[in-house]
Amino acid sequence: MLVDDVEGGAERVGVGCGGRAFIADSEEFWEDVDPGEAGCPCGSEEFETAVAFSLADDGSVRWVTVGLRCQKDRAAGVYADWKIDYGPTDHLLTMV
Repeated sequence: MLVDDVEGGAERVGVGCGGRAFIADSEEFWEDVDPGEAGCPCGSEEFETAVAFSLADDGSVRWVTVGLRCQKDRAAGVYADWKIDYGPTDHLLTMV
C-alpha cells in the first residue's frame, strides 16, 4: 500500500500479482501528493485493506477512509482519509 496520510490518497498493490489500483479518486491528484509505503510497527508491509465512506444526508460521499490490518500480527489502523468536496460522487463507491 502506498498512502499519503497528509493530503489523503491511497494506491493498493496486489501481493501475489503486483497489480496496482487507486482507491476512490486518488489517481486524480496522485501527482500532487507525497505517498509513502505503509508499514506496520512489526515491520511487515502486507495488509488486508478496508475502505469506508462517510455519506452526507443526500447520499453523496463526504469522506474516504482507508484502514489496513497487518497480515503478520493482525494490528489494524487508519492509514489515510480525505474529504470529498465535489459532486456527483456515486462513482467513488465502486473505486476501492
